[in-house]
Amino acid sequence: MSTDDAFAEAYRAHYWAVSRYVARRLDGQAHEVEEVVAEVFSVAWRRRSELPESPLPWLYGVARNCLANTVRGLSRYRRLLNRLGNHEAAHQRQTVESPDAEPPGSWVHEALARLSPADQEVLRLTAWEELTIEELAVTLGCGNGAAAMRLHRARRRLRAEIDRTRTTVSARAGNDGNGGRNG
Repeated sequence: MSTDDAFAEAYRAHYWAVSRYVARRLDGQAHEVEEVVAEVFSVAWRRRSELPESPLPWLYGVARNCLANTVRGLSRYRRLLNRLGNHEAAHQRQTVESPDAEPPGSWVHEALARLSPADQEVLRLTAWEELTIEELAVTLGCGNGAAAMRLHRARRRLRAEIDRTRTTVSARAGNDGNGGRNG
């Protein structure tokens, strides 16, 4: 199979997986998702001679780099808006949701958000993208042993954050004025 055919096959087979990967990390900003995915496949086209036999983990690695560039660019844009202070995005009204509007499982996302970006990424790659240790290693650009250790440590830190959250919630429930009893 030629490199052009290999690229075409990788594009057809993995476009939506790469799109979902990017979308989950950009919080549904559709136009930015499309731009990042286009950049991922532009890089893949330029480097099509380097496409491995199983290209998805490699494409995720490219996507990680493209996302990092996009996030840096968005961050610079926000700082510029804050300095200008009169852009329409800087004056949008904020709506505060009611306390009971919390989506199910949000405590997991809160615990995940308290982890380092590297830990978050390792956990997302294995949970959301369902990568094996070998595929995780390719995506992260490290050996299998290092990938396994990163995953183990990230899971341990997530467990600690979840336990900390439970302890905080239990303490709040115990201090509600009636010793945690509802009667």
